[in-house]
Amino acid sequence: MIIVHHLNNSRSQRVLWALEELELPYQVVRYERDPATQLAPPALKAVHPLGKSPVIEDDGLVLAESGAIIEYLVRTYGEGRLAPAPGDRAAQARYLHWMHFAEGSAMLPLLLHLYTSRLGEAAAPLQPRIASETANHLGYMNAELAQGPWFMGDQFTAADIQMSFPIEAAMMMPGTGQHFAHLAAFVTRIQTRPAYRAAVKKGGPYRYDRG
Repeated sequence: MIIVHHLNNSRSQRVLWALEELELPYQVVRYERDPATQLAPPALKAVHPLGKSPVIEDDGLVLAESGAIIEYLVRTYGEGRLAPAPGDRAAQARYLHWMHFAEGSAMLPLLLHLYTSRLGEAAAPLQPRIASETANHLGYMNAELAQGPWFMGDQFTAADIQMSFPIEAAMMMPGTGQHFAHLAAFVTRIQTRPAYRAAVKKGGPYRYDRG
């Protein structure tokens, strides 16, 4: 059985959701962030050298990084689910773009916004550029979702699962839902999916869940 080393309020929520969508059996080992530092507990170092989550174990294999884990699950157990048809080159390229955009592009300005917001006036020179990049990325995602309910149009895929975390995180920023209505609608759609609800139930309270 697949074991998920799950940290509260983290990217590992996506892994639980993917497992639920694929209807795979799994076991959750839960870890709690330090309430003062919000860092993962030292116990995760025994699972993976980085001491971060998510990490899965599957028949002796240990794998970190949420995007890699989700791609592994879809390729290994998907049987055609949560991915475009293998022979559709354009769809495959679009799918890979969004799978990697989530962490490769979308998360960086959001993280910079989070960290610099704690610095007060010291971060003032950086704020205009960070705000511009954040709006640029959110606008790009919003425009994509204006064309259809999912990042692959009418087909729900693992790309939507992977993209969920940066969009849910962005919704915590004041005004995001009002300025980027298609992102807000996307969050409503994903959070009402039965598999998403089941993943939250198994993973424990999730700060980005509005359900």
